[in-house]
Order: sequence, then structure tokens, then C-alpha cells
Amino acid sequence: MEKPRKAFTDLIDKAVAAANLKNRDELMFSYKGIPYPTSFCSPEAFKALESFEARSDDVILAGYPKSGTNWLSQILTDLIAISQKKTLGEERSGNAEEPEEFPYLEVGDPEKYERMIKLPSPRFMVTHLRPENLPTSIFKNKVKILLLIRNPKDLATSFYHFSNGLAALPSYETWDDFFTDFVSKKIAWGCYFEYLSEWNKYVDKENIMTVTYEELKENRALGVKNIAAFFGIPLTEKELQLVVERSSFQSMKKNSEKTHGAFGNIFFRKGAVSDWKNLFSEDQNEKMDKMFEECLAGTKLGKKLKYDVYCKA
Repeated sequence: MEKPRKAFTDLIDKAVAAANLKNRDELMFSYKGIPYPTSFCSPEAFKALESFEARSDDVILAGYPKSGTNWLSQILTDLIAISQKKTLGEERSGNAEEPEEFPYLEVGDPEKYERMIKLPSPRFMVTHLRPENLPTSIFKNKVKILLLIRNPKDLATSFYHFSNGLAALPSYETWDDFFTDFVSKKIAWGCYFEYLSEWNKYVDKENIMTVTYEELKENRALGVKNIAAFFGIPLTEKELQLVVERSSFQSMKKNSEKTHGAFGNIFFRKGAVSDWKNLFSEDQNEKMDKMFEECLAGTKLGKKLKYDVYCKA
């Protein structure tokens, strides 16, 4: 991922350029009751996605925006490269004919899914979508899915800064304004608590593995080892250490201009745990605690988040 990912940087650049020509109220559209950014998604693409045919050996990373999907993408692409006996960090052999697509499943033009038929296996895909909005073939073919979740207070904090850094999303004059939209389900990809509640229905499936942002921060080596085992990728100790080193926040931030173009610093801001304490008021803490209790308390994903550890002042 150290070489400039052309499909990634090109799409981001085009989306930002298109967004700069729009008014704030034109930046989002609603599809099946959920808001999405018009510069990245379209109703036509969502319709085309429904008939997308997943392969049983596809590799899918599912995570709500700002839960750490760029971080896990680094880990998974490195693991896939190892499984294919490629040297990590090496630029591709320069085959200009090699097809390349923006890795986020729901982002791009409606013809994208036809082009993806030509991609070699294993295809790596990322999605911010809820399970009920994914193609049914993903579940029918029992594609392995790595589900990444993050404590909601840090996620909201990161999303706030991200929204103010990327023109493709509505910006906010104050944190209070953003928080109101966050709890009112008005931000891109919809309500995070509903997202978790929907995915909670799938956590017991054998083709789904759940990891938390926080556990990976605590012990990245163990996390990488478990993820590799889930996808059936054998690792030597040397390979494990290399993946761990390359996926440190410092390493990824340093290489962010190469991997994410001019917006690298926006995608990799802090990578911290408990940054929410710099923004949340007492009232906002209480509101989010109440939402967690109503939507997730007692569920498997709710327990996995360790809310009392990471979200209590």
C-alpha cells in the first residue's frame, strides 16, 4: 500500500472537486432512509450493487466510517500479499492493464460491479453498509467478513474532525452542531447505534469475525495473528512482525500521502483512544450513554465494545 493507490486517490480527488461545486444541502442524499454522500455514492450504484455476485474467497472488511477501516485495510492487504508470496512494500510489477477499483464496495459508478468480475481472486472489499443493504450473495456464498467496531464516543469525535476536513461531507461550525446530527441520525451512513444493532444479528455466523479498534490498539500483534488465522493465512514470526510494524499509526501516517494522496493527514489524524474526553459535555455523555443502553446494552457487540471501560468519564 506504499505506492500511490491510483484508484483510491483519483476517486477522492474527483469527489472533493465535485463537492466543492455543491451547496451544503446538496452533499447528501437518502437511500432507503439512510443518508449518503452524493460525491461518493448514488442510487444507481446501490441498485446495481444488489445483483453483485460475491465469490466465496472474497475478503470483506465491514466497519462504520471512522472505526479504523483504513488501518485494517493496511493489515488485510498485507496479509493477502503474504498469502500470494509477494514482498510487502514492493510496487506492483507495472502492468498498466491490471484492473484496479476503489476498494469501498458501495462507492463508485454503477458499472463498477461489472468491471469487478475481471478482478483476480481474492478480491478485497471494504464496506460501511449495514448487512441488510449488502448484496445477498455475500451471505449466500458465506464470504468471510471481518467486522470492525469502535467505541461510539471516539468514533463520533473522529467523524467530526473528518467531516470538517473533507469537502465531500457537510462541515460543522461547532462540535455541538455535529453531535446533534450524530444522535439525530443525520450523518453519512446513518445511525451508528442502529448499524451495530443490525450487525449484532450476524455475529454468531462462522464466516464473521468481530474485532474492536481498542483491542487492536492494546495488542496489535495478537490481533493480526487472529485475523490471519480467521482467513486461513499462515504467518511466520518474521512476517507477523513486518505486518505489525507496517500497520503502526506512525508508519501509516508517515506514508499517508503515498497511500491516500493529498488527504492523507485527514484520514490519519490521531489514531487515539479516549480523545472524546476533549469534546463531550456532561449532557452529551449522558445522551450517548442512554442511546447505548437503549440500543446495545446486553448484546454481544455491546459487551465486546467494553463501554464501561472506554466510554465512561
